[in-house]
Amino acid sequence: MVTLHTNFGDIKIQLNADKAPATAENFLQYCRDGFYNGTIFHRVIDGFMVQGGGMTSGMEEKESNAPIKNEANNGLSNKIGTIAMARTMEPHSASSQFFINVGNNTFLDHKSESMDGWGYCVFGEVVEGMDVVNKIKSVATGNWGYVHQDVPVEEVIINNVTIEE
Repeated sequence: MVTLHTNFGDIKIQLNADKAPATAENFLQYCRDGFYNGTIFHRVIDGFMVQGGGMTSGMEEKESNAPIKNEANNGLSNKIGTIAMARTMEPHSASSQFFINVGNNTFLDHKSESMDGWGYCVFGEVVEGMDVVNKIKSVATGNWGYVHQDVPVEEVIINNVTIEE
């Protein structure tokens, strides 16, 4: 169990180490290292997801660890309230960034072991604080420079993280 203490309130997440062992351990290691302290939810799209875990205030990207193997073929679905790893177009490129689904995004689920079919690995779910996630998904967003879209106008900060192991 991991709690993200944000400036909007607490979000408690139950990890699924049975179905996504490497992904859950990767996330826990970032938590143990204090990596997420002071990071922001830098991409928020109501009806889709809220993404964080890689940027600090002012959209400064943090140096992350090496990418991990995608475990999206674990049978878990990108349903409302689940947490999944963010990645680039490369299926095995997830490192520190994650997102919480605020819509039923089954189109992000694993379909095949191909570039287009890998999907996004769900590795847990919000068990308390979905009201906080819903507050976050409703913030005003805009562009940050020419690169970043859907950036909260008011920063949504992960102050720190606690782990119950």
